[in-house]
Amino acid sequence: MHTKTDCCPAESSNSVGRRTVLKTALSVVSVGLAGGMGGVESAYAAALSKSERDKLTPDQIIESLKQGNGRFRLGKMLPHDYLAQKRETAGGQYPAAVILSCIDSRAPAEIILDTRIGDTFNARIAGNIANEDLIGSLEFACAASGAKVILVMGHTGCGAIKGAIDHVELGDLTGLLAKIKPAVDETQYSGDRSSKNDEFVDAVAKTNVRRTIDAIRNGSTVLAPMEKDGKIKIVGAMYHLNGGVVEFFV
Repeated sequence: MHTKTDCCPAESSNSVGRRTVLKTALSVVSVGLAGGMGGVESAYAAALSKSERDKLTPDQIIESLKQGNGRFRLGKMLPHDYLAQKRETAGGQYPAAVILSCIDSRAPAEIILDTRIGDTFNARIAGNIANEDLIGSLEFACAASGAKVILVMGHTGCGAIKGAIDHVELGDLTGLLAKIKPAVDETQYSGDRSSKNDEFVDAVAKTNVRRTIDAIRNGSTVLAPMEKDGKIKIVGAMYHLNGGVVEFFV
C-alpha cells in the first residue's frame, strides 16, 4: 500500500531509496510484524483501514505492540508522517487496541509502543486506575468501535503509587489515591515497605495493574463476555523508565 501524498503520484528515486532502506530495517527489527497491525506493507500506509484492523487477532495486535516497543528501544522507530496520518484518519478511525495508562509525562504510550495516529485509543489517569467513566470509555473503544485489545500499562517510579503508600491527601487526589491503596496492602513484600524503596514501589505498581484489570472484568457486563468469547484480550504491562522495556503480562 502506498502512502498518500498531496503531490503527484510519480515516485522519485529518493522515495524508492527510502522504501528500500525501510524494508531492510523492518526485516531486521520487526520479525513477526507481518502478523501485526496490518503487516509490513501497512508501514507505508498512513493509518489502519477497517479491513486491516478487522483481520487482526488480539494476539497479533499484542505482538505488534511488542514489536513497536522493540523498535523504540533500538531507536529504529518507523518514519511517521503525522500530517498524512491526520489526513487519513479525519474521516474515520479504526484503532486495534485501547491503552489505559498513567498520566506520567515520561510514559507516552503512543511513542514507547511506536504507534501511528489512529492505531490506538489512549486513556490516561494518575495511577492507571479504572472507574465507571473509564470503563465506559473502554466499552466504547471495544464494543462500539472494534478495538480488540485492552492494555493496562503501569510504570516504574510512579508518583501516584508513592502517594498512595505515603497516604497523601490533596483535594480530589485523595479519593483517587484511595483506589490505589488496596494494592499497597495486597503486595507481598518482606523488605522496606516505603515510598523510598523503588523495588517496593514498582511491586505495588504491578499489583495495581492487576487490580485494574480485575476492576474492568468485574465492573463491565459488556467487556467480560467479549473477553470470554475471545473477541478481545485484556492484558497488563509495566513500562520500565530505565531501559524503556514494556513488560507484558496477563
